Amino acid sequence: MTKCFLGVVICASLFLLCLPATAQDDARAQWQIAGYDITANVGQTERALTAVTTVTIKNSGRATGSGLTLRLNSKAKVSSVTANGAAVTFHSLPDARPTLQRLNLTLTSAVAPNSTISLAITYRMTVDANTGLESISPLGAQFRPESFWYPVLNTSFTIRGVDTAPFKLKIDGGNSISSGLEKEPGTSFDQPVNAQPFFVQGAWDRIEGSGDGKGITAFVASGAPADERKQAETMIATAAAARTFYAGFLGAAPTVPVRIISVRRGAGFEDGGVVLVERAAFRRTKLDAGTALSIAEGMARLWIGGQAVVKGESSAVLREGLPRYLASLFLEKQFGREASEAELERERMAHAIVAKRDTPLSRSTPLDDTYFSSVPNKSAMLFRLLERRVGRDNLMSAIRSVAQSDQGLNLAGLRAALATQGGDPVKKLLDYELDQPTEMDLMVGLPQARGSEQVAALRNLGSLDAQVSVVATTASGEQLKVDTTVPAQNFGEAVFKTGAKIVRIEVDPEKTYPQLDYSNDVAPRVRDTAEMMGEASRFFGAQDFAKAEAAAREIMASSPRLQEARVLLGRALLGENRNDEAEKIFQSLLNDPLPTANTLAWANVGLGEIALRKGQGGDAAKRFNDAVRAEGEYASALAARAGRIKAEGTPTVDESVRNFLTQLDKDITTGTKADVDMKVVPGELVRFVNGLVGTKPDIWQTRVLRTEQWDPNFVAADVTINSKVLGKEASGTAVLMLARVGGAWKLTGVELFEVR
Repeated sequence: MTKCFLGVVICASLFLLCLPATAQDDARAQWQIAGYDITANVGQTERALTAVTTVTIKNSGRATGSGLTLRLNSKAKVSSVTANGAAVTFHSLPDARPTLQRLNLTLTSAVAPNSTISLAITYRMTVDANTGLESISPLGAQFRPESFWYPVLNTSFTIRGVDTAPFKLKIDGGNSISSGLEKEPGTSFDQPVNAQPFFVQGAWDRIEGSGDGKGITAFVASGAPADERKQAETMIATAAAARTFYAGFLGAAPTVPVRIISVRRGAGFEDGGVVLVERAAFRRTKLDAGTALSIAEGMARLWIGGQAVVKGESSAVLREGLPRYLASLFLEKQFGREASEAELERERMAHAIVAKRDTPLSRSTPLDDTYFSSVPNKSAMLFRLLERRVGRDNLMSAIRSVAQSDQGLNLAGLRAALATQGGDPVKKLLDYELDQPTEMDLMVGLPQARGSEQVAALRNLGSLDAQVSVVATTASGEQLKVDTTVPAQNFGEAVFKTGAKIVRIEVDPEKTYPQLDYSNDVAPRVRDTAEMMGEASRFFGAQDFAKAEAAAREIMASSPRLQEARVLLGRALLGENRNDEAEKIFQSLLNDPLPTANTLAWANVGLGEIALRKGQGGDAAKRFNDAVRAEGEYASALAARAGRIKAEGTPTVDESVRNFLTQLDKDITTGTKADVDMKVVPGELVRFVNGLVGTKPDIWQTRVLRTEQWDPNFVAADVTINSKVLGKEASGTAVLMLARVGGAWKLTGVELFEVR
């Protein structure tokens, strides 16, 4: 009896396993955000955002739904929720992430499949300290989607990715910018494409594009000088060129305005036709690589995620990787192959650092610490591989086809479309690159003579056949190329029909495949680029300039256009007093079509130091000033500011700034916390001020070395500070940022602080 019963159970189990997936799945409600309508008000006194968000949600599942969960910033206090005008019972619960809360809603009437419900959530959200995601101050306000200032169903921390939808947004008080059509200047916006609601408030001057740039507006800081406005025109032209370029692949651009907005912080956000750009980018002497990439990706997102909503699991591959791939195509067309190759090398190096511990692309979320180095860059590499396999036209055709489907632009649909085009090899490539972590490692050995041919052994440690090119360089400098396939977890060979001596050979020279180790792609073997960069930096830091030079030249032998290596070489030559050679390196860096911000900074620092050695104080001051305005890394900023003061001799100091800082010194040592708070922009430097007031310094003396007026209401002050805190004396330099609020100066930032 027991055996019979077990047999029945086993048979039944096998039967259930054989049922189609659709028969197994329980019918359930599936919620999808169809649109937002938000009215918000920013309260300066109480430092709080009050909002009523009406969110239209569709039940796209196969069963009625009577409950759902929304997520919202943990500091938001919800006062009411209604559904189609009727009050809804809700419960606020802590989320797994401390910055979020869950709103569990119980609907009074169930929502049928393919029906929608309108939820109105009224809430108030406080902002304790200003950040790039959320800020409230007399200088302006900023609420990026990542602050979760409005309720969402899905967050970026899930496999499905963030919610996007058309939205309407009204911000009381004016002076606001968001994405979409501007219905009331500075107040009301209507975004017809899929996007995330956000807004910034402040004071800007508008610069309108014309011709191909029609519909593109740059917002520069109010009162910005002519050079910043000229740089804004360059950015408009770049955005216009990118928009036209993508239209050739993806069809007509969505009819939404494009806005490039200067912000003090929070730069890097691109969505719905808006690109937030750091103000330093407008102050640089030329368009830098990071800003060009951001604008290019922002324009690509007009189509990817905007016109075509990105849906479904593993959406990050499309949301992050596809715009980066498209941007690389544009950079090559607009700025040349060298600029594109430099960007691709930076992306490859960023992924290589985390390659040995990355997660499968199809399962990665921002909760993984490898996400931002891996997903955008490795996904872009995958699209370049697909382009080689199926052709660019076929790849774009598949993207357009899936984007126009009822399911929207989703990875599952694109995988199926590409597999249909490319057959089993493309399917295997997609499965391999998307569903497992990086594990490929290609190797090559020096060729050996075999009759009249030269044969190089190849090895592939990955579990996917690698279709690669192999390039050999002969003793005379001639380059020979063959194409071959290296079988998965096996050996292969590259055969060169030449009797000439081969001195160097490289497999996959374009580095199309994501790998664990690129150093063994070359014979004789070279060391890893990141390892060599670290070594060169250590030699330079120890002032062993000869070894730093040798290490930099070793890097450039395999990566001749790598700007970071060329910067190190120039600085090492300068340390060896080989000024003429260093000058050529630095000038060539400035002549690059797309230098990075760090490159602009260090090249100008180097040229400034050379000018000082030649006794050319005026030219040195200009070079150092350009380096300061580039706002590269921390070290270059310190060197640039110190060099500028030295070159200028007696820099200009604004007496009103000197008087303000003198009074601030007194308040820090003898005043109350309220006295200090009155001299700081609300919400800024909260921890810094609390630390000062809490320890009550015995001595705090600020001497102003130089002031620089950025615009009528913003000043940077180079200072030295002498202090005595808890019996410990310290001194050093700092850079203080001041803003004019209500006709008086207030401290709004500490950019550099070397008080030790």
